[in-house]
Amino acid sequence: MATMQIPIDALTSRLNLGGRLDGVRSQSIASRFANLKPVSEFLDFKRLSKPANFGEVQTRVNYNLGYFSSNYAAVFVMLSLYALLKNPLLLFVIFLAVGGMYGIGRLGGRDLELGFTRATSTQLYTALVVICIPLGLISSPFATLLWLIGATGVSVMGHASFMDRPIENAFSEEAV
Repeated sequence: MATMQIPIDALTSRLNLGGRLDGVRSQSIASRFANLKPVSEFLDFKRLSKPANFGEVQTRVNYNLGYFSSNYAAVFVMLSLYALLKNPLLLFVIFLAVGGMYGIGRLGGRDLELGFTRATSTQLYTALVVICIPLGLISSPFATLLWLIGATGVSVMGHASFMDRPIENAFSEEAV
């Protein structure tokens, strides 16, 4: 049976995703959130309209992904926090793993001595793994991640495709 090869470049070249992701990687977090557009501009209901055809959707998405990219990153962060707060077991496992590794690291390679027993760093890391892996799998991180990807995709692509470009920008690219 022959495998089907999907040319990813043909799919991503229409939306110019390759160049867009290079810009995201080169920016720091502080400069990314310094470019946040005001909420009144991001949620301008007067500019919401149904696109006439798929070409207009592509034009709007291409423009809005570049223009509102910091706002879309903030939407992703807010949805991530919401997903973690709605899944308290996953949040507990993350805190347990990070706190356990921090606590074991604070020992500096010395053994943990309790009144009746002694535990080496290797034993402590093993106990942390034995506890965190099953709890982490029970807390459904994959379902949370897939929900986060879907919710962010629908929110961002919905906003980007229905939000019309400003009037001054729409006429600046047309030839007179």
